[in-house]
Amino acid sequence: MKIPYCFTSVGRKFTQMNWEDLRHFLALAQSGTFLGAARQLGVEHATVSRRVTALESSLGRKLVDRRGRRVVLTADGEQVARQAALVAEQAAAVEQVGRNSPTAMRGHVRISAPPALSSALLAKPIVSVRRDHPGIAITLVGETRLASLNQREADLAIRLSRPERGDFSIVKLGEVEFRLYATASYLDITPPGEWTFIGYDESMSASPQQTRLVEYAASRPITVRSSVLEVQAAAARLDGGVVMLPDFVVSETDSLQKIDPDAVLTREVWLIVHSEIKNVPSIRAVSDALRQVFVDRRAR
Repeated sequence: MKIPYCFTSVGRKFTQMNWEDLRHFLALAQSGTFLGAARQLGVEHATVSRRVTALESSLGRKLVDRRGRRVVLTADGEQVARQAALVAEQAAAVEQVGRNSPTAMRGHVRISAPPALSSALLAKPIVSVRRDHPGIAITLVGETRLASLNQREADLAIRLSRPERGDFSIVKLGEVEFRLYATASYLDITPPGEWTFIGYDESMSASPQQTRLVEYAASRPITVRSSVLEVQAAAARLDGGVVMLPDFVVSETDSLQKIDPDAVLTREVWLIVHSEIKNVPSIRAVSDALRQVFVDRRAR
């Protein structure tokens, strides 16, 4: 839903502004970087900068302090961000009015899911839904953060942790097991005491899988790091070291082999949808298809 203009105030000044400027500023406030906001909105980072500058001009106030890659909101910026979040939530609620037909199998559904899981498991259900229901369009966003369902950043979210609060319908889809892998050639020539490891960079340093990898490595070094799981797997296939991967990444014909058959970490997979839209036909169709993926996995 696009709102051409809205009104806000900072101090005693009232102003009419373009909603797109406000939307881009809200994404910046939420992500903390122009690049993060650009990825969230699917635009160039220069577009975010231009929109935020236009908003500051229309308000006559400085909203952000640019400090290298990250930005810090000014006091006025924090106030506008709070108001913008409320506007976005109300706009999302209005938009749902047009989607709540009890029978229409149409509309656009946006899914937020971890990148590796998206590429490995979600293409099939998306194609299946599109084949059965041509009136449904689907956008799949691979991201590690939990998109705001309240603010219409996504309609459905798949996550490896259960949200603690919110008016959501939450379903456990299944579990993912993480194991340690390396190539046979690497294990043949490298004694365990000399293993080096492949893991996440600082952006995922607090994740359970990275924490477990650090524990397992003990004093042995993590020498290759990437925020992209597929890059980690590729490095391991090139004899780059020992890597921890979820079970859906490694096939039976893969050159990587399990170091131990037992999982070193198990994480639950959750499907999250805002309660107000869980029975919208298009949302329900996509939800059912996503659930079936994990039903099929358990049956194998």
